[in-house]
Amino acid sequence: MSDNKMGRRDFLSYSAALGALGVLGVSSCAKRDKMVPLRAAGTYYVPELPDKAPEGRELKVGLVGCGGRGNGALQNLLEAADGIVVTALGDVFPDRIDAVRGSLSELGISVPDENCFVGFDAYKKVIDMVDMVILTTPPVFRPDQFKYAVEKGVHSFIEKPICVDPKGYRTCIAAAKQAEAKGLCVVTGTQRHHQRCYVEAYKKVSEGLIGEIVSGNVYWNQGMLWFRERQKGWSDMEWMIRDWVNWKWLSGDCIVEQHVHNIDVFMWMAGLKPTRAHGVGSRMRRVTGDQYDQFSIDFNFGNGIHLHSMSRQIDGCTTVIREEVHGTKGYWRSDKNAIYDYQGNTLWEYDFEAEKANFAQNNPYVLEHVDWVSHIRKGETHVEAEETANSCLAGIMGREAAYTGENILWDDIVASPIDYMPEKLVMGKMDMSKYTVPVPGKVKEGK
Repeated sequence: MSDNKMGRRDFLSYSAALGALGVLGVSSCAKRDKMVPLRAAGTYYVPELPDKAPEGRELKVGLVGCGGRGNGALQNLLEAADGIVVTALGDVFPDRIDAVRGSLSELGISVPDENCFVGFDAYKKVIDMVDMVILTTPPVFRPDQFKYAVEKGVHSFIEKPICVDPKGYRTCIAAAKQAEAKGLCVVTGTQRHHQRCYVEAYKKVSEGLIGEIVSGNVYWNQGMLWFRERQKGWSDMEWMIRDWVNWKWLSGDCIVEQHVHNIDVFMWMAGLKPTRAHGVGSRMRRVTGDQYDQFSIDFNFGNGIHLHSMSRQIDGCTTVIREEVHGTKGYWRSDKNAIYDYQGNTLWEYDFEAEKANFAQNNPYVLEHVDWVSHIRKGETHVEAEETANSCLAGIMGREAAYTGENILWDDIVASPIDYMPEKLVMGKMDMSKYTVPVPGKVKEGK
């Protein structure tokens, strides 16, 4: 426990004092104590985020995972920087590669047949040819691909989540350490870290505007995602991969695949990792696959700090997507792009008009690639993989809490033997009996 953490009793006393000030008609803004930084200036990373990456040496890029996100990420990179040569493409399905080649042809870019690779080992052939690689396959495959890229000295962009199980987490952590030692640049798909309004909010929180962090609430509640009905001629493996967002071994379930964004934002703002998780989840309306479609998790960060995490993918329900971080002096809401005190006064609000006036590029999906290429061309080591792996493991911890109905400890999930990767990767028959919807708790005999 750090020395600068405010205890629950102190926080309650402080809150009561704030309330008294409100009754007396004294604004907390006027009487607010001098801000005490949450973290010292220069000890935390804030991206520069110019509109475009600097000019520099030509960079050969490869794409591994040619689905919609991969195609989009490649387009984002080409918008973020000049001097990028699309050199190689890899996927398990030839039609996916053809789709990307079609999109590139509209830009006057062609990738020769001999540089397009199909199969579960295609990533190695792509990485062997390039300076930088975009990894956008279904998430379960990303840890091994990242590990290989680091071994080959190739800079990586890894879409989130970068792991879906503890084994993959440990692989990513080890690879991240090696990437730092080799001076590589690794950017992950946590685009909020490169979204101007979020970055400015992070700076304000770090400067101490909301005081010490005491709690948070994060939500990603939306309608059902896409799914693929099984087509004639598809093997078990092909169907599952084409329908990957609905299978827990491929996606990590929706709390890891999608809701990790929100969990990550709180962990980024707070600079903390959860110590335990307790929660619930269920499957109500999902059409294919074996995973849940809703979770509600209580993450305990120690020192009385809790995060309530809620995620849902069910049609016909209220959509809520936002993060809140609460401190001893106020709170930040991402949907309002503002920080308030507990009397309702606005302490800070992001200026979108200034953003439009000062910057031409405000798409965070492009800006994360601007940051990636900027570091590469400046010769700067920058590795985001460990931070993102920790956020992914928090999602995994919450998932396992819901699946089992048990309290899950951080240290236990770090060391867990859970490994979602099949023993053999072949485009054929699978033992589908292994892929069932988890049921928490234990059935009592005779019931």
